[in-house]
Amino acid sequence: MLLALLAVFSTARAQQRERRVEPAAVPVRYTEGTEHGFLELRTAGGALLAHGDLLQVARDREVERRMVFHFADATVFEETVTFTQHGVFTMQNYHLVQSGPAFANDLEVTLPRSGQYLVKTKSHKDGGEEQYTGKLDLPPDVYNGLAITIAMNLVAGDTQTVHIVAFTPQPRLIGLEIAPSGSQRVMLGQHAETAVHFKLKPKLGTLLKVFATLLGKAPPDSDAWIVTDDVPAFVRAEGPLYSGPVWRLDLTSPSWPP
Repeated sequence: MLLALLAVFSTARAQQRERRVEPAAVPVRYTEGTEHGFLELRTAGGALLAHGDLLQVARDREVERRMVFHFADATVFEETVTFTQHGVFTMQNYHLVQSGPAFANDLEVTLPRSGQYLVKTKSHKDGGEEQYTGKLDLPPDVYNGLAITIAMNLVAGDTQTVHIVAFTPQPRLIGLEIAPSGSQRVMLGQHAETAVHFKLKPKLGTLLKVFATLLGKAPPDSDAWIVTDDVPAFVRAEGPLYSGPVWRLDLTSPSWPP
């Protein structure tokens, strides 16, 4: 009887794998170009943490985007992603550096398209260092550093689940659901715009979610607001930069000295 049940279970799992839809890269609706944006990072309560830059350079074959923040306490966050946009968005290389007292530990991540990752960590408590290497089988819709870009390219009303690699510090390939969740009125002087509110929900799978919850490391949802009329424009995001507390990311403008 037990063997028969196992056989039925194995057959059902095999049929489920056959029906499973393979992940697909997200089509390009709005091509990315060269830009330099100014950013500010605040706590969830609104206290200013750091000013930053978003630097993007479009070349013939690929686009490189770098987001960097320098904190007053010498904390540094720098995320660089290189991607192509030939019909679909495809991540080519991802590099992350977070160091300083604003984070629990220093972390440096290198993840190329090949999946051959390198992770280096350093503890702030005892100075201990660890290194992790290995290879992941990356699906075509891995979008580390590109979640907002993907949201800007979704058809209105659509929900898309893609993948990201979470480093805890060992890498975990998880799903990321990007779903519209209503809208919000924002003001540009006296002019009103409507921003679509997107929820970015990590999808851990049942077993991994149970362990993450037990360990107190279940990643929170993030939020992004994008004005989608005619040409999409990023307005605000809230969530952990990578690991740590929920922070708020806003656009800003340079100020003139007195």
